[in-house]
Amino acid sequence: MKHPIAILLLLACSLCGTAGAQGSATPTASGQPAAAAPAPTAPTAVAGVQSQSIFEVKPAASEDPGYMEQTNGERARVQPGNNAPMWRSVGAGVTGFSSLPHSQAPEAGNLIQPFAQYPGSKYVTAGEAWRQTRNKIIIPYGGALIFITLLAVALFYFTKGPLKVDAPPTGKKIERFTYFERAAHWSNATAFSILAISGIVMAFGKFFLLPILGGAVFGWITWLLKTAHNFVGPLFVVSLLVVFFTFVRDNWPERIDLLWLRKGGGLFNGEHVPSGRFNAGEKVVFWAGVFGLGLLVCASGLVLDKVLPGLEYLRSTMQIAHMVHAVATTLMICMFIGHIYLGTIGSEGALDAMKTGYVDEAWAQQHHEVWYDDIQAGRVPAQRSTPAAALEPAASPRHPAQA
Repeated sequence: MKHPIAILLLLACSLCGTAGAQGSATPTASGQPAAAAPAPTAPTAVAGVQSQSIFEVKPAASEDPGYMEQTNGERARVQPGNNAPMWRSVGAGVTGFSSLPHSQAPEAGNLIQPFAQYPGSKYVTAGEAWRQTRNKIIIPYGGALIFITLLAVALFYFTKGPLKVDAPPTGKKIERFTYFERAAHWSNATAFSILAISGIVMAFGKFFLLPILGGAVFGWITWLLKTAHNFVGPLFVVSLLVVFFTFVRDNWPERIDLLWLRKGGGLFNGEHVPSGRFNAGEKVVFWAGVFGLGLLVCASGLVLDKVLPGLEYLRSTMQIAHMVHAVATTLMICMFIGHIYLGTIGSEGALDAMKTGYVDEAWAQQHHEVWYDDIQAGRVPAQRSTPAAALEPAASPRHPAQA
């Protein structure tokens, strides 16, 4: 009896298994079981291109020896998408390929300048170093120096007042400047004024004009002044050369100039210090301002205007030229502020000399006694623009005892 019962249990189990297998198959519309879905196939690899899943990247790839020396291709094998080696090379100033001719674009293959350090800047890319020097050194200190100079002149004027001529006018005139000398001076002065005003607006205008005029008006004014600056610059160079060669003969240093410098020209105590046709202060302006600073201003300005032939205009060249130009022009403006003051409202009769070309004998004797004595002795003509025979003889020297 046991064997027939066992046979029946085995038969029941086999029937249950067959039914489960048939129930797992999904019938189709025709009642037939659906075919199994095909296994996914790997994507076909493109020839010469290697791909890598980001999940396969080693998390500690940056700890490999030589990680920082890897090329961009080597980095892509361990960290796909990390192009730091390429941009590090770009930042280091590596020259890439460019189809532009070198004569027209010498730095076309360089996107970013190499690292440099200018006065007052950090060791960063050259463009950023120039920006730091301009914004942190030149603009604030240059503006402060110009403001201090104007303030000092104003304080001197309101405390000391203009320099007066002690003796009354004699009515007899001495030719101080010829027509050509005055034309050269006023041409240079006009060009300098245009350049100084336009330069101040371009450098400092956003601080005191932009809030008042607004962006649109300030933009147009700045553009007009910048255009005038670029065109007047070469004219200033020519006029400065004319001024230099016109007045250099009478601006050579003399021993008497030391006395004038030691006594400060009598500006603070009212003492009359003898001098030649030009005193030591005027000679300092001539040699330090017209010649020294003028040479730096003109040379750097011509570089910025890109008018010097044969010069390769690199970004570093333009940055250095701009810094030299900005510093030299700031010092020149400050020096000429004092010159303009003493030549106009700061000294009685000085402006008439440059307007008409003539000064009174009393003015000449008080401010330029040596020059006046040379005229009285006949060593220097009192009238240089017309023949000496047509001149009225100059009066004899006037001394305080005879006044």
